Amino acid sequence: MKKILVRSGMSPLDTLGADEIIKRNTIGNNVGNLIFANSVFRNITTDNVELVSDYYGKNPDDADMINETYDAYIFPLANAIRPGFIPTLKKYTALIKKLTIPVYVIGIGVQFPYEPNIKTKRPFDDDVKNFVKAVLEKSSTLGLRGQITADYLSHLGFKEGRDHQVIGCPSMYTFGNNITIRNLELSDSSSISVNMTPKADQKVLEFLNGLTHKFDNLNFVPQDMDELVLTYAGAPLLGGAINSKLANYPNSLSSHVYKEGKVKYFLNAATWIEHMKTVDLSIGTRLHGNIVPTLAGTPSITIPIDARVRELSEYHNLPRVSSEEINGNTRLEDLIEKVDFHSVEKSHQKNYENFISFLDKIGVNHIYDKNAPGVKQPLEIKLESIQLKQPIGPITTCSSEEMKERLENSFEIMLSKTEKINENYTKEIKAKDKKIEDLNKKLKEKERKIAEALNIFSR
Repeated sequence: MKKILVRSGMSPLDTLGADEIIKRNTIGNNVGNLIFANSVFRNITTDNVELVSDYYGKNPDDADMINETYDAYIFPLANAIRPGFIPTLKKYTALIKKLTIPVYVIGIGVQFPYEPNIKTKRPFDDDVKNFVKAVLEKSSTLGLRGQITADYLSHLGFKEGRDHQVIGCPSMYTFGNNITIRNLELSDSSSISVNMTPKADQKVLEFLNGLTHKFDNLNFVPQDMDELVLTYAGAPLLGGAINSKLANYPNSLSSHVYKEGKVKYFLNAATWIEHMKTVDLSIGTRLHGNIVPTLAGTPSITIPIDARVRELSEYHNLPRVSSEEINGNTRLEDLIEKVDFHSVEKSHQKNYENFISFLDKIGVNHIYDKNAPGVKQPLEIKLESIQLKQPIGPITTCSSEEMKERLENSFEIMLSKTEKINENYTKEIKAKDKKIEDLNKKLKEKERKIAEALNIFSR
C-alpha cells in the first residue's frame, strides 16, 4: 500500500469538534481550506493508496521521517503567495529541499489587488522563486490557480507550459466533470446562503448584510477562525474581536443573523456540501463559499474583491458580478438578471480535461475519470462508518447544557493559548538573553585582544 502525505490541517475522515479545531487551528484560519483538500483526498485515495494529513507540519527536521514513510508529498495550496504566508513558504522550501520523494503542487495562487501590476517588485519575490525551484527539482511542473498567478511566475523567470500550468482550484473537480446547476425561481420563501469577506467594499457589505433582513429563510455562512470562536463561544477568547468595529458585517452576537440564530459554521466538507443541496441560492464574496454550492448544483453569484477570487472565478466561469455593479439601490433580482447560472457548466469539461492532463503529466494516479453520478468512491465508503460533526450555530441558540460545555471548553482553550503565549514569550526572552550573553562574550574577547595589543605596544 502506497502512502502519500498531503498538506492539510485535517483529513476528511477526522471528526473534530469546534473546540478541537479552535485549539489546533486545523482549518488554517479559514474553513474554506477544507474544500480543496477534500477533493484531493477523495480522488487520489484508492484501494492501494492511502492519503495522510500532515496537519500543517512544516519542520525541515522531519525530512528523513517523511522520506522513509511516504511515497510522495502533495501540496494543495490556496493563496500562498502573500506576505503573511511567506515564513511558512520558506519553511516548506527548506523541507522540500531535503526530500527525496516526489513533491506535487496541485494549486497555488497569489493574493494581490483586483488589478495588480505584475511587474511590481515585491519583497518576497526571491522567496517565491526559491520555493518554485525546490518543487521543480522534485516535480516536472506546478499547478496554478489562475492566469494572474501564471503571469506573476512568468515575470519571475519561469516558463508557462513547462514550469507551471493553470489548473484552477482542485475543489472544482471534487466530483469529476459532474456539475449540473439547478434553475432558480426566487421567492420570498427561497433558501438563501450568504457569505462575506471583511475586506470587501462597504457598498458590497451593506448590500449583503441587507439581504439578511429581507429573507426569512436565510443563513450566514462564516469561514474565518475568529468567526468560529464568536459562533462557538460568543466572544473572542483573547484580545479584541477582529473586525469588531466594521460596519455592515456580522461581527457580534448582537448582529441580526446571530440574534436570529441564522448562522451555520461548518466543521467539515461533507456536511457543508450536503447542506448546500437544500439551498436555492448562494451569494457573496467568498470563493469556496460559492464553490461548495456549485458542487451541490446550487445557483450562486460570486462578487470578486481581489485577484485571488478574480482569477479563479474567471477561470472556472463562475456566475459573478463586479463590486462596481452594486450600489445603494441594487436589488438581488437585479444581479440575478445579470448572470448566467449555468456558465460554469460550459467551461467545466474543458477545465476538467486540462486538470486530468496535468495530473497525468506529473504522474499522479487518480480516480477522477471514474467519477459518475451516484458512484461511491473509497473515501466516501469510509465516511459512511464515521459520524461527522454537524455545523454549529451561535452559542445563544444552544441548550443550557451545551452552552455550559462550550463555555467550559472555551476556558480550557484560553488557558492553553495563554500558556502557549507565555511559553513563546519565555523562549523569546531566553533567545534575547542568549544573544546578549554571546555579544558580551565577543565584547570581552575584543577587550582582551585590545589590552594585549596595548600591552605589546607599551613594551
